Amino acid sequence: MPDLLIELFSEEIPARMQARARADLKKLVTDGLVEAGLTYASAGAFSTPRRLTLTVEGLNDHSPTTREERKGPRTDAPEKALEGFLRSTGLTKDQLQARDDKKGQVWFATIEKPGRAAAEIVAEVLEATIRNFPWPKSMRWGTGSLRWVRPLHSILCILSDEAGATVVPLTVDGITAGDSTRGHRFMAPDALTVTGFDDYAAKLRRAHVMLDSDERAQAIAQEAQNLAFARGWEIVTDDALLAEVAGLVEWPVPLMGVIEDRFLDLPPEVLQTSMKEHQKFFSARNPKTGRIEGFVTVANIETPDDGETILAGNQKVLAARLSDAVFFWENDLREAQSGMENWAEGLKSVTFHNLLGSQADRVERIAALAREIAPLVGADPDQAEEAARLAKLDLRSAMVGEFPELQGTMGRYYALAAGYPDAVADAARDHYSPLGPSDDVPTEPVSVAVALADKIDTLTGFWAIDEKPTGSKDPFALRRAALGVTRLILENQLRVGLKRAFDRSFYRHDCQVFDKAADERADSYTELRDLLIQTDLQQTFKSVASEALWEQICEQHPLKAPLGFFEEHPLSSDLISFLHDRLKVYLRDQGIRHDIIDAVLAQPGNDDLVQVVNRATALNDMMKTDDGQNLTQGLKRASNILAQAEEKDGVEYSFGADEKFAETDSERALFAALDQAEPAIKKAVAGEDFPAAMTAIAHLRGPIDRFFDDVQVNSDNQILRRNRLNLLSRIRSIGREIADFPAIEG
Repeated sequence: MPDLLIELFSEEIPARMQARARADLKKLVTDGLVEAGLTYASAGAFSTPRRLTLTVEGLNDHSPTTREERKGPRTDAPEKALEGFLRSTGLTKDQLQARDDKKGQVWFATIEKPGRAAAEIVAEVLEATIRNFPWPKSMRWGTGSLRWVRPLHSILCILSDEAGATVVPLTVDGITAGDSTRGHRFMAPDALTVTGFDDYAAKLRRAHVMLDSDERAQAIAQEAQNLAFARGWEIVTDDALLAEVAGLVEWPVPLMGVIEDRFLDLPPEVLQTSMKEHQKFFSARNPKTGRIEGFVTVANIETPDDGETILAGNQKVLAARLSDAVFFWENDLREAQSGMENWAEGLKSVTFHNLLGSQADRVERIAALAREIAPLVGADPDQAEEAARLAKLDLRSAMVGEFPELQGTMGRYYALAAGYPDAVADAARDHYSPLGPSDDVPTEPVSVAVALADKIDTLTGFWAIDEKPTGSKDPFALRRAALGVTRLILENQLRVGLKRAFDRSFYRHDCQVFDKAADERADSYTELRDLLIQTDLQQTFKSVASEALWEQICEQHPLKAPLGFFEEHPLSSDLISFLHDRLKVYLRDQGIRHDIIDAVLAQPGNDDLVQVVNRATALNDMMKTDDGQNLTQGLKRASNILAQAEEKDGVEYSFGADEKFAETDSERALFAALDQAEPAIKKAVAGEDFPAAMTAIAHLRGPIDRFFDDVQVNSDNQILRRNRLNLLSRIRSIGREIADFPAIEG
């Protein structure tokens, strides 16, 4: 069984595309081989900046011969039907067989496909792979029609076994496959002839090419740590940068440099970001001072002077970059110390969204909402509002203009420079968090209040203009914002009723639109009233019947109206459902079943996410027991029987069952059990002691089981039937105190 080796050798492949390209090459080729009838033992894909490599071991040397029987038309069918069948099979009439079938004799065709040599199949599959490779971006060069990420220079494609290596005959757009490759562009540029993967990997290493990207990354990390350790420093971990640099070099040579003293007063985040984004340098921190004092750059070549010339050149470029950063930093500090009024004014000319106003409009909404949320999260309202007004100001700073990824981080430095308290400055930094499932969640109350207000304003704003996520498209990162709200609430155990917060935020968007239109178009009470009706905002207010109320609306700014002034906004429930979808993902990661989550979300108060999680966790634990599973079946049976009877009779059985009509011991035992469990469950649910509520309802398992074993609910005696149905209604009501048990599967 031969082994297959493929190498596609080109100009430099962007580092960000290499991992996906390795996976695509492996999948496209191996899937194509299997589809053509070949099997294999194992496969592995590799990449360097100039090559994609695939090795397939234990490949069949031929695809098997296949026989397929295909049923055709009846023997007495029209001639055209037979002709169509013959065309589809590629046979002649004398090659068909007539066989008896249920409805008479039918033509059958036996189609035999002989096996093909592996080389023929590999050539066919590889050509299709090269011509249809799914690069995110590709190019054409010269006069050919082939598209590749960068100009493709050569194709290595060989099948090797004990007898030796054979080149697979293949030509793609004038490039003929061979058995040779090249080593490092500068240190070993000559051609290398190879006979198999082991020979290929060994010769490349001698030619200063490290084939495995993971090996290159490990080598870079280890040598960088060694260089830093020798100076008493430590490397700032950055896995994304490590993966990128490993994709930029074929023979990594880490070199250690020192940052000039004149730049050491820059914030460490500025140093780290500048070196990473502009130079692809790793930052080295001095643990004694906490400052970034050095860097590691990775060369792609060994030099006689051990990299001194390379390092000197990098030092010059870095000095120029950091000089710019110093200029930005000093100018920004002067602006911050003078109060940042220019930045605040500048936000008025920065459009957040054409339907949602400017960044200044957004800041007004976030500040007001943060003030309202603050008491719910234990924050000082004044500080929360102040932090919200400062949080976006660094968007107008020169440093953030150069490095957008530092927004928030620089806001904290500028707030401290302006003399604001630590809590306010920290909120300016933390209000974007969490940015993803692995990002840290803010815990300080002021930071939490501003972070929640920022994300809620984003969600309600885009919901209000009907820019919701669809399928895989989420251009405004609303799923991330919803997950951020979920994590902020759950990981800080915040008892926040989200519907109320959503209502307030939705109406704030409505009122801001209304205010703007009123300022531009309405000069009188009548015009203002008409405008409110024309813009469909009359539902904003509880009543439009009273002229006095209208006058209050006109005189008092709508954003300052008391919270109870507003009704539930019609979009809030839909947004809550969207948030529940993110909560389901979060809880499934915690091991809670989807049907249990649905059963809990059907309960009132489902906008209190902490209560939802506590209830779901307790129910999930109960469902792991035999009592929980059997009790659920009993509750579902009671609900189903009751629903059928109510539909049939056209009445609701919820008027209370009377124990005096109980005929059997099982009925009386169930009455007694319900009398004991009901107050215990209600007390536990009211106190949000959901484990105790689960324990109390679990005690009903035995009495409910015995009731269904011994009692016929739909008795011929209508008095008994009604009483028993009302008893089932009582069971259903008790279950609903905890969850929607019929929604639980199994």
